[in-house]
Parts: sequence; structure tokens; C-alpha cells
Amino acid sequence: MNQHDFLIALVVFLVAAVVAVPLARRTGLGAVLGYLLAGAAIGPFALRMVTNVESILHFSEFGVVLMMFVIGLELEPRKLWALRRSIFGYGGVQLAACALVIGILAVLVGAPWPVALVAGLGLALSSTAIAFATLAERNLFGTPAGGASFGILLFQDIAAIPMIALLPLLAAESATDAGGAGGWQAAAKGVAVIAAVVFGGRYLVRPALRFIARTDMREMFTAFALLLVVGIALMMDAVGLSMALGTFVAGVLLADSEYRHALEADLEPFKGLLLGMFFMAVGMSIDFAVLARSPGTVLGLVAAFVVAKTAVLVLLARYFAIARGQRLLFALLISQGGEFAFVVFGVAGTAGLLPRETEALLVLIVALSMVATPLLLLAYDRLVAPRVGAMKRRADDAITPQDNPVMIAGFGRFGQIIGRLLYAQGIGVTVLDHDPDQIEFLRQYGFKIFYGDATRLDLLEAAGIAKARILIVAIDGMDDSLQLIDRVRERYPDLQIYARARHVSHIYQLKDRGVQLFEREMFEGSLMLGRRVLEGLGFDPGEARSVALRFRRHNIQAIDRFYPHYTDQKKLVSLARQARDELQEMFRQDREQRRQREEAEWS
Repeated sequence: MNQHDFLIALVVFLVAAVVAVPLARRTGLGAVLGYLLAGAAIGPFALRMVTNVESILHFSEFGVVLMMFVIGLELEPRKLWALRRSIFGYGGVQLAACALVIGILAVLVGAPWPVALVAGLGLALSSTAIAFATLAERNLFGTPAGGASFGILLFQDIAAIPMIALLPLLAAESATDAGGAGGWQAAAKGVAVIAAVVFGGRYLVRPALRFIARTDMREMFTAFALLLVVGIALMMDAVGLSMALGTFVAGVLLADSEYRHALEADLEPFKGLLLGMFFMAVGMSIDFAVLARSPGTVLGLVAAFVVAKTAVLVLLARYFAIARGQRLLFALLISQGGEFAFVVFGVAGTAGLLPRETEALLVLIVALSMVATPLLLLAYDRLVAPRVGAMKRRADDAITPQDNPVMIAGFGRFGQIIGRLLYAQGIGVTVLDHDPDQIEFLRQYGFKIFYGDATRLDLLEAAGIAKARILIVAIDGMDDSLQLIDRVRERYPDLQIYARARHVSHIYQLKDRGVQLFEREMFEGSLMLGRRVLEGLGFDPGEARSVALRFRRHNIQAIDRFYPHYTDQKKLVSLARQARDELQEMFRQDREQRRQREEAEWS
């Protein structure tokens, strides 16, 4: 490919991504499906704008390598050790169960046992790139489903190494002793390379990073980060091991270093772009000619594969301690074939285990299953998730009238602090919240909390709001809190209302409703931390407190001044600039007075 062709291909990739991905995100399909569809459109089996799919796929796999390195940077060795059960326990069970079921199905449709074995092993692997991108996009890494998926995917990357190495031996059933010796030599080389990665990551890379950092040249640090990842990938590839696994190990070894965040920040843009290119290359690899020749057979095989793998994963999810409501989501996340399946089927084809037509069919099944995953997750969001949420909801508690002076609507982080303070003083509190899991958790600690929609006036009345002296509105949603205040104000105009304010705009709307007793969340905590920062910079603690209090007083006065004009955006901007200038002048005078005092003390 000459320079001109390379630039044209680059423009095609960028235009396809820029057009397809935002449209997919806008329509709720997700970024991954957008990349896949863009690749399918520009590939050799559709518009033929890009034809060298194999070379692009190999190059873009470097995005998966970078992703594994960045993930490794997030996991210190002790954290990785804590995940040993999900990696080796869950991962081993998943791989064995899925390979067995898929292999049996392959035999039932007439495949010879070597083909069924290769198909079962290859299709049991899932896509690290698609699953991790989806977990990150949906913020699921911290959930049981996300944790189990992570462990299983990592085990699959590890298991792919011996799987790929043993396939040629399977092809030669009458392997000679020399062939066995060659296998042992390859294994020894692999162990040596991994040992070199571990030793270098622990004892050589950190001094090198320290030396590069001292040059104070950001571009050199970025260059060294890329050199590190590329070098490890080449070492692993040279001995036939997983490049992604090697870089993951290196990332784990650097997870507790002082350069972790700098490495992550430098590599993140490259990772995102190359992952996008990888998804597009997968979309380009969809052979529509094979699909057109026998669409019913191909789509039927894809459906059978995805359904079988999903069913096995749903059954295993109970063993993996995943909550019932997340089991189907977990199964769909890793129900597709994986990028290592391309390698497994390629090695098997070269070794003569797979006929060329069967290899092409299996590759197409993997690619289409990758495309199916975002669509299945979208269907889950639209059809299944609402029903799961409805099942979790329950009828409001039968609330007997309470005779407490304080009622709290909403018992999240904000409401809990108030409630605990009042409980500690022996003050009776009636609490309503709509999160059943939160209620069951807090009831274990002796809190008397009722489940129900705190914006419903009939529930508040049943709970004894007529006898309460104070209502504390600590609901998360601003609209819900204002709705509750409106209803209570209309029925109980003399009840004192204390409210949680999310931001300044919320304060103005509370004041519109006559609520004068409120606290802006995070404001006091942020102010306290600011005081600590001033003390850390050398300010006297008393002086830091004085500065913070003056800032607080000025901020509250500014809100009172802005309130009559908060619907006039032009006036509000003018007042905000005026208040900022006043604050700067006030603190300038403070600094000048402090300087004069210090000069007087030294004179």
C-alpha cells in the first residue's frame, strides 16, 4: 500500500466512524455496533472501499493489546490474587461447559469429531474487546456480572495459549517423539518470555520510566509507553503466545508504580482509536457471499450458537453467585465468539483439522455473533430490564400512624447522616424511601424505615405527617422534591420544611416555595476540604478557617442577591461577574493586610 492509498483508506475509516458511531449512539444502538456496521458497509463484501481486511484486522488487534495493558494498570497483584476464584474457577467451568455443549451440538449436525472439538473450543471463547467495551460503556465493572465476566475473559486469554499450541499436535495423531520435544521447546520458550516480562516489569521498566520522566519531555514518555507495549507484544508473538496476556501481565506489574496514571493517560487515545478500528475490521470480515449462498443455514447456526452459549451461561450464573436479575445480562455480555477464535480456526485450518469451507463458515458465525451482541443487549434493555425492575418493585408498606416529631423523605447518603444524628439524640424519626435493597440493608442496623413513594401525600398522612413538626426532604431527584414540597405546602402550610438542595438553581426554586431552611449538598464538605488545602499550603489554621468562613458568607449573600433576578439570564451573568470581582477584591485586601502585619512583626 503506497502513501496515497494509505491516506485514502485512513479517510474512509475516519469518515465511516464519524458518521456511523454517533448515529448508533444517538439511536441507542451503542458505539460497538456503530463500528461493526461501519466496517461492514465499507468492507470488501459491500461497498469495497477497503479490501485488505486481514492486514487491517492484524494491525487493529493492537487495540486489544493496549486495552489489556490499561486494564492491567488498574489491577495491583493483590487485587488480581483476590480475583483468582472468578478467573480460574468461573473461567475454567465456563470454558469446559460451553466447549462441551457446542461440541455435542456440532456432532449432532454431522460434524466429524475433530471439527466438533475445534468448533467447541473456538466458539467457547468470547470477545474481550466487545465485552470490556460494553462493560465500560454501561459502567458494569463493579457489579457481580461485570466481575464474573472479567475473570472469565481473562481466563480465556490464558487458555487460548495452550489451545492454539495443542491444535497442530491434535492434527498429527501419530506424533513422533521429535514432535513432542518441539512442543516442549515451545512451552519452555513461552515460560522464559513470561519470566522475562515479569522480571523486566518489576526491576527494569521502573528505572527506565524514572529516567524518561526526568527529561520532562511528555512526547518521550508517550513514545516509551508505546515502545514498552509493542516490545512485549512482539516478544509474546514470537513464541506463539497471546500478546494481550503479555501486556496485561506487564500492566499488573506496573499497577502500583507512581507512573501508572501517566501511562494510562498517554495510551488511552491510541487504545480507543485502535479498538474502534478492530471493531470495524470485524465488520469488514463478514463475508456476505457465504451468507447470500445459504442465509437460512448461516443465520440458523448463529442463532443456535448464541442461544446454546447463553443458556449455558445463564445456568452457570447461579453457581457464579450472580443475582437472578443480572444472570441474563451476564450471559448476553459474553455470548458471542471472540477474536481469539479467528486465530484458533486459522491454526486449525492450516493444520488440516478444518476444511476451508468450514473454516470460513465458523469465522462468519463468530463475526455475526459479535454483531448480534449489541442488538441483544439493546433488546434486553427494551424488553427484559423493565420487567426485572418491575419484579424488584414491591407494594408500598402498610404504614401504621407514627407519632414522631420528624419525618425524612428519602434515606440515601444525605438523609442517613441527618437520621443517624437524630437517632443518636433519642429523637423519634419516621423515614420513607423507595429503594427496597437500601431499606432491607438499613433495617439490619435497627432503623425503622418504610417502603413507599415519599411524594404520595396519602402515604405521608398514613405515616403521621399531621403530627410531625418538621419534614426533611432529602429525595435525590430535584423535580420529585419540588413536587413533594408543593403537595405538602398546600395541605400543611404551617409544617416546617428543611430541604436538600442539589445546586443553586434548586435553591432558587425552593425559595420560590417559601423554603428558607436548606443545605446545598457538597458545599460544606467542599469548603472544609478547601480549608484543609490552605493549611497544607502553610496557612495558619485560624486564618484558613477565617478565609473559608468569609467565602461562605459571601457565597450565601450572593445567592440572596441573585435570587430576585435568577430568571433574567443577562442580569444574572452581570451580577455573577460583579460578585466574582468583589470576592477577588476582598481577598486582595486580606492579603495586603496580612503582608502589612508580617512586616510590622519583623520591624
